[in-house]
Amino acid sequence: MTITLTIKDYDELLKTSKENTTCYSALEPCEYIDEMPKRLGRGYYREMEVYPELSLIIFDKEYHHDLVLKIPVSNHPLQFGALALGMYTDTYGQVGGGHTFISGSGVQHKHDSSYRHSQRILGVDIIMPPELLRTFFPGKDGEMLPQLKFLAKESDWQTLLYPKTNAAIQSVVLQIINCPYQGTAKRMYLQGKVIELMALQLAPFLADNTQSQLPPRLKRETIAKIHHAKEILQARLENPPLLSELAQQLGVSESTLQRGFQMQFGTTVFGYLTNQRMEQAHQLLQNRNFTVAEVANIVGYAHLGHFAAAFKRKFGMTPRECFLGKKLVSGL
Repeated sequence: MTITLTIKDYDELLKTSKENTTCYSALEPCEYIDEMPKRLGRGYYREMEVYPELSLIIFDKEYHHDLVLKIPVSNHPLQFGALALGMYTDTYGQVGGGHTFISGSGVQHKHDSSYRHSQRILGVDIIMPPELLRTFFPGKDGEMLPQLKFLAKESDWQTLLYPKTNAAIQSVVLQIINCPYQGTAKRMYLQGKVIELMALQLAPFLADNTQSQLPPRLKRETIAKIHHAKEILQARLENPPLLSELAQQLGVSESTLQRGFQMQFGTTVFGYLTNQRMEQAHQLLQNRNFTVAEVANIVGYAHLGHFAAAFKRKFGMTPRECFLGKKLVSGL
């Protein structure tokens, strides 16, 4: 069973849940907690204002059913996120499972975020206006570092990145979650850890030679074509066009198409296609009466072994294990 909600509906459920929750006496000033609505799952969101205008959110949640959140086009602040446990996917990439994310400020594309049931998701988000980058990582002139200006888009489409995580990032996330202090010491400790986490995620863009390595910005028309390419791939998962055919259909070069996917979705065209195929396969195995071989064929895999290997890389289990798990639950 999959529950689909708009982000507005989801926020309303959180608000109702908060109204029915007793006050937490142990909370610090400028610290708030929202419990997960019991009809959706269990867990909480804990929000603290670490600096003026900068919010740190610690969340620990688990959903009873597969959940899809539909998020509309909107203005979005700068956001950094990383998980200690679990993973989720959105229309453009994956968070967890080896990846963090950076969501630049600007206009956010309409997208869906998908969560699998009975999976604990533990992590942190940092939300702030992009101007604070100038405070934390100033250039020689006191202005925002040129390497980071691509994260401050204002009225333009935001930049989305899904950088790989590492041991240092994972360690800082756990230190934030398990902060051993209270009061002023806690605030000071978390201020340092927030900056450390942002620095680790931004490190690839802060190297001295990064400025020359950053790809040029895509034109608005090219961005629209990249998103049209995504829609074509979604509609033709079973029989997708070749990269050359897709590029020709859109009127762009293959290199522009690949670069655009990397910049917009944090993955290659092939990586995006594989991710979408695996998500569809997971839904089919969980919710419909198809055999593993039939599902492999539906999502475009002629070789069952290749399908099984790709599915296990994505979900950590074989298609057969997923299929049998669904049958076992249905028989209870």
